Amino acid sequence: MQEPNFLDTESDPRYGPWGQKLYQLTRLFAVTGGLGFVVLVVMSLISIVGRKIAATPVPGDIEVMQMGTAVASAAMLAFCEMERHHLRVDFFTANVSPRLRERLDALSHLLLAIVGVLVAWRTGASALSLKEAGETSMILAWPVWIVVAALVPSFLLLAVAGAYNAISHWQLASSEGEPA
Repeated sequence: MQEPNFLDTESDPRYGPWGQKLYQLTRLFAVTGGLGFVVLVVMSLISIVGRKIAATPVPGDIEVMQMGTAVASAAMLAFCEMERHHLRVDFFTANVSPRLRERLDALSHLLLAIVGVLVAWRTGASALSLKEAGETSMILAWPVWIVVAALVPSFLLLAVAGAYNAISHWQLASSEGEPA
């Protein structure tokens, strides 16, 4: 099966009406994460130039970079899952039947969905704990819990995308005519 075009989910048979909406949402998260990285690069350049020319870097630039990269990179995970571009090893499944391969793919997507839920849950619990403790960043004194809580929607979206792909692969395996 040919991989989907980045802009054309309607012609891809893997995406039904719900999948198209989910795909668009994950793409929105990924674009937002990408824009976040662009902002971080600009901030970093301003800080570097300010440090070299005027000895005045952006205050807390390292803190902002750490927090921003965590949120921006997490925002891209679900889109990678919808595009099915996560790392996988096809070497072991190259000679199995298409039906079994689809079932194994369904299992791997389901496991990713479970991990996404667990990470979202523990990240949410961590955010609540940080809020109760009142922890702030060292230089800017920003509440750390807000940044940690901002990760939760991305991990939940990753879990939903993983579940969607697991169901899609399982249905495809079930529609195959040959036995596993």
